[in-house]
Amino acid sequence: MKVAVVGVTGMVGKIMLKVFEEEGLNISQLIPVASSKSIGREISYNGEQFTVMSMEAALKSRPDIALFSAGGETSIKWAPKFAELGTVVIDNSSAWRMDPSKKLIVPEINGNELDIEDKIIANPNCSTIQLVLVLKPLNDKYRVRRVVLSTYQSVTGTGVKAVRQMENERNNIDGERAYPYPIDQNCIPQCDVFMENGYTKEEMKLTNETKKILDPNISVTATAVRIPVIGGHSESVNIEFETEFDIDEVKKLLSEMSGITISDDPHNNVYPMPITAEGKNDVFVGRIRRDETQPKTLNLWIVSDNLRKGAATNAVQIAKNVSRFI
Repeated sequence: MKVAVVGVTGMVGKIMLKVFEEEGLNISQLIPVASSKSIGREISYNGEQFTVMSMEAALKSRPDIALFSAGGETSIKWAPKFAELGTVVIDNSSAWRMDPSKKLIVPEINGNELDIEDKIIANPNCSTIQLVLVLKPLNDKYRVRRVVLSTYQSVTGTGVKAVRQMENERNNIDGERAYPYPIDQNCIPQCDVFMENGYTKEEMKLTNETKKILDPNISVTATAVRIPVIGGHSESVNIEFETEFDIDEVKKLLSEMSGITISDDPHNNVYPMPITAEGKNDVFVGRIRRDETQPKTLNLWIVSDNLRKGAATNAVQIAKNVSRFI
């Protein structure tokens, strides 16, 4: 199986290679691809050295699968060209997510919908993935009516420029900024650009992608906040159901869901945090409790490494899923 990783030198691309190694996927040929400034660089994978190549060279190599993590413009331009050759493109940008002709996949939820005809597959937004993975078993049992959430998102979600900004601020170094304000010792209630309705693109992704993946009848309203952490994204989530629930049953349903780890023992200060989720593939859930202000409503706290399950791991899991067609 020939696999191309487009954006291999970026934060997500590097994690993709790590996850491939961890999963032991049978890759006969790795095709590392990056922007023009990285062409010719050497990267290491599975104990071997590979030379980063151009998009044109990768296209000529005719990979079986291409994982894209190089931004929406690159995906719009190049994904169809690879797909025309029969390559299965798994795209990490937002370019194809809401395209009705493309599937938006979290393998534990809807991986069985994939078939041999799918040539461009969309990887959901990082914050959406960890949310829907938790909502899925609860929606199946109780039917989710409405979700109100606030996200607390790592600077890694913006990219290496944001990580550098935070590190520079912590070391009193003047440098290039990814954000309009300092991020160290601060919270910025803006992830991505603002839209006409007053919400950011990130907040609307949570709304629209949840509907597409799970159920168009679920109402989702979100506030997305950038915080000065590295390890992952956190979410405070309030879920209103159509039917009544039992807390012990909720915990049982979540513990049985593939990809979820329960971390919920508040009396011993046990709950998920970015610092403990970093480098792990699971989605962690804790602070599971009833909303005492209204019936049929649950509060919980979700944390996941946004570079792992929120991006690279989910994409590699999709690749494993489609490899059966190759």
